[in-house]
Amino acid sequence: MSLKHIKVIGFDADDTLWVNEPYFQDAGKQFCRLLNPYIQDTEITAKELFKTEINNLDLYGYGVKAFILSMIETAIRITGGKIKGEEISTILEMGNTILTMPIKLLDDVEAILKKLNSNYLFILVTKGDLLDQERKLQKSGLIDYFHHVEIMSDKHEDNYRKLLMHLNIKPEEFLMVGNSVKSDILPVINIGATAIHVPFEVTWQHEVIHDLPETNDFITVSKLSEILNLL
Repeated sequence: MSLKHIKVIGFDADDTLWVNEPYFQDAGKQFCRLLNPYIQDTEITAKELFKTEINNLDLYGYGVKAFILSMIETAIRITGGKIKGEEISTILEMGNTILTMPIKLLDDVEAILKKLNSNYLFILVTKGDLLDQERKLQKSGLIDYFHHVEIMSDKHEDNYRKLLMHLNIKPEEFLMVGNSVKSDILPVINIGATAIHVPFEVTWQHEVIHDLPETNDFITVSKLSEILNLL
């Protein structure tokens, strides 16, 4: 696949440029342990939490605050309202811990941006809570590399289409780089643009695609630095 026509590169943020999902995974495990006196089977607790998160997507969207609210709702429901005030406080502390985590850039991220910066225009394309994503970008030290920052409520084809139209970018000139096939890859190639998948060590189960099309018209690399060999 030739990438000579690419002029603009969109980068996903969470788990593409910096670590994110492991913090949610750790909080989810803490949540299951917290509810152990009420529900001994941690698998049941985890499934109930995920079910609540999915049911709340239309109301709360993505991000830490939505995760906190879903944990509290799940705790109240599966304990039959027996959850204690101090345990609710612990759940809030779990969320605050994620919100105040230092930003851990993935390997060679800034060096990669520096190398490509003179030849391409960069866009940050992410989803989640507006304030949290802005905070992470500021703390990452990467903000000056990006011509535009787009924080979407969700990554659907129409949202990508509107973004490219707003910035006067032709789909054939656009490359999206990200860790989620569901959010960063398939919607992009479906509008006629190009995508590179960079898998991360863990993926939220809502982002997992179990039945990929037999012909995947996108590139997969094992680490972000490999895109330097393609561009």
